[in-house]
Amino acid sequence: MYQNRNTVYTSRRRQGSAPARNYGRNSNIAGFQPSVKLGPVMSILLIVGVFASLGLMYLQNMNKPNVYGAEIQEIDERIAESERIKSDLEVENARLTSLNSIENSQVAQKMVKPASVNYAE
Repeated sequence: MYQNRNTVYTSRRRQGSAPARNYGRNSNIAGFQPSVKLGPVMSILLIVGVFASLGLMYLQNMNKPNVYGAEIQEIDERIAESERIKSDLEVENARLTSLNSIENSQVAQKMVKPASVNYAE
């Protein structure tokens, strides 16, 4: 007895609304179908917009070192100014504490001079 085995298996799932999809095991049955379709011009504009925004973000990130460099330069200038003021104050302190000014002060003039001075050896 010969039986015809040329029958094609058709899944019941494929008979539904989406015949081209393959619903296998562990795959999602729900599919997204957008309500608005984009044309080729709009797609190109979107791609250009994405690249433009990426370019702007790149330029913004490239300018950050320059901004930080300006801030660092300003801080360096303030440090240099503070060091200059510090050296001026050291000179003023040395001038005010010099032997000549101490000897001419009122406190030093009221002191009694010793008769002899002995230094330890």
